[in-house]
Amino acid sequence: MEPPHNDTSKNASADNDSAEPDPVRRPWVVGVSGASGTPYAASVLRGLLAAGEAVDLVVSRASRLTLMDETRIAFRDAHWRTDLREWLARGADGKPDTFPVTEEALAGVRYWPAGDLAAGPSSGSYPAKGMVIVPASTACVAGVALGLSKDLLQRVASVTLKERRPLVVAVRETPLNGPTLKHLVALDEAGAVVLPASPAFYAGATHIQDLVDFVAGRVLDAAQVPHGLYRRWEGELGGGSKREAPKAR
Repeated sequence: MEPPHNDTSKNASADNDSAEPDPVRRPWVVGVSGASGTPYAASVLRGLLAAGEAVDLVVSRASRLTLMDETRIAFRDAHWRTDLREWLARGADGKPDTFPVTEEALAGVRYWPAGDLAAGPSSGSYPAKGMVIVPASTACVAGVALGLSKDLLQRVASVTLKERRPLVVAVRETPLNGPTLKHLVALDEAGAVVLPASPAFYAGATHIQDLVDFVAGRVLDAAQVPHGLYRRWEGELGGGSKREAPKAR
């Protein structure tokens, strides 16, 4: 006698077939190089997280020295989440606990050590949306323009260019010499957005944080990530209203 027909497995299979697949995590890679301007990076990170974007973070070895000098924060591989929370909470004026940073927000961040050349974003098959380098030192600019890939940050930038993904390079240096200008032209020709960290004053800045957020907002504009970090020009002198910046989740 044949066993009784059981529709349970069939129904279960049908349910599985109709269920939507788990969405693939597609982060923005944020590279922080050794140039002065770590508050720019913190503002960009807060903006990405507030917009609900996933983030893969690469902090170069040189940038750790800059971060220590500018904020007194020691960024450590083994304690990166604790150190990142302190960094993102700090205002551009150095005041701690200026911004709320929740566990939910930090859950959207994946950290890769700069020396890990086998990290996920080092491969073109890794599903990243693109990359922003903020701030970008002239040494970093040269390495990316020449395709050196001496560390993970430069390698990911090279991968981003070869995969034709968005790459925003927020260079922070003045004055610029001839070789650096040539490297920046090479990056532009390769498809990157060269975005000097140049704050504007028409947005009604009254605090150093306003100037930092303007640059961070322009970085997010180039990446087509929505934000409310600065007042946009609307064609009228003194016009427009400054929208409240989104809170990191």
